[in-house]
Amino acid sequence: MLPEVAEAVGVSKSQVSREFIEASEEALKALAARRFDDLDILIMYLDGLVFGAHHVLSAIGVDVEGKKHVLGLVQGASENAAAATTLLEDLVARGVKPGRRRLFVIDGSKALRQAIDAVYGTDNPVQRCRTHKVRNVCDHLPKDRHEPTQATMRAAYRLEPKEGMARLKKHAEWLRQEYPSAAASLLEGLEETFTINAMGLPADLRRCLVTTNIIESPQSGVRQRTRRVTRWRDGAMVRRWAATALAQTEKHFRRIMGYKQLWILKSYLDGEEQVASARKAG
Repeated sequence: MLPEVAEAVGVSKSQVSREFIEASEEALKALAARRFDDLDILIMYLDGLVFGAHHVLSAIGVDVEGKKHVLGLVQGASENAAAATTLLEDLVARGVKPGRRRLFVIDGSKALRQAIDAVYGTDNPVQRCRTHKVRNVCDHLPKDRHEPTQATMRAAYRLEPKEGMARLKKHAEWLRQEYPSAAASLLEGLEETFTINAMGLPADLRRCLVTTNIIESPQSGVRQRTRRVTRWRDGAMVRRWAATALAQTEKHFRRIMGYKQLWILKSYLDGEEQVASARKAG
């Protein structure tokens, strides 16, 4: 896109390229310099982006008012334990500190899960993305088994944790006869796919906390802004482009659905679980 515009206005491609590199370097520096000391981040979404052969792990936070913030990014896949730890440690250094319980929503990566425990402690609730889980299970099944398994999983996710997990364990027993790898995928991390169900949250708020869609939507904006790039030369180029695209996408962020009920989640995270119980009973 940039070279075509350059030719149209009589500016050399090399000049446009140099100017964009400088601008994208500034965007990356600005992102890396952000401080979050004055924000109470309640929710953190973590997921990866792929640029050719390169991976970027990014984090988006939601504060008590429901506003979304791009927190940071690091080169590396979500399955890369070192990258995940580096990203979280950088966020701690910039003000998203341990000491308050937060809800983490992740794609199911074991490396991410371990990094959360290592950096922020083991007392934080973690919600595995249900969209990723359904997709992962179906990857082990023939196409004619996708729809009934998807329907079973989605129905179970609407139930209370004990009942929902019992249904999925029963379905896993049935799958194990012919598709043992699908059964194993279904059972792996099963309890953390029901984390939100135990909190007594309203439906509108719950919907945006059970998947990584909040972070995948900005990632779609990143892909849209980088779709014309056909060759990623190196990791430095990837990080610059990702930072620039995320910064542009952030300008269009809206507060999360159900943000007016975030006080219920905050009460739960602050240890006032009776509030959630009363909300559920009422």
